[in-house]
Amino acid sequence: MASRDSLEEEFREFVAARSAALLRTAYLLAGDWATAEDLLQTALTKTYLAWKRLGGIEAVEPYARRVMVNTSTSWWRRRWHGERPTEVLPERAGVDEIEQQLDRDLLWRHLRELPARQRAVLVLRYYEDMSEAQTAAMLDISPGTVKSQASRALATLRRRMGSALPDLSADAATPDRPGEPTRLTRWC
Repeated sequence: MASRDSLEEEFREFVAARSAALLRTAYLLAGDWATAEDLLQTALTKTYLAWKRLGGIEAVEPYARRVMVNTSTSWWRRRWHGERPTEVLPERAGVDEIEQQLDRDLLWRHLRELPARQRAVLVLRYYEDMSEAQTAAMLDISPGTVKSQASRALATLRRRMGSALPDLSADAATPDRPGEPTRLTRWC
């Protein structure tokens, strides 16, 4: 029984430490916070059920991310999106960062319209800052497929957004200067 208690404690620690990062990834995959929370909950449930066989803590987060990507793809294929919150919200007073938010919202709206695999490749490559090899391993595809899916997705986003999309070429994932955020991170 002590072994089960220690496993549950390890899982609680993992959830406390990594759930915020996993929720951000879930949001980028799902496109809205409610679905992202459901996606994260599903991933954490499946991760908990597989906790014993996952071994060391290094294997847990990639497994949870993989579950999220697979579940997101599965939900997208079902094409049932359920209720959606309204786009019209009451006005609130606040700092006017509307242009930046509109650009970001436009980018994410176009990102959500991409096929699930292209969206997953972009999220993992440029938002999660994974290498092509890591992304390929996560999605169980070849690095060449990662490159082609990323290229197609970026071409589609550029076509839809015009010149507003920043250059996300191979060097875009590296900061301009040490200590600076990447270009994509600044855009997001």
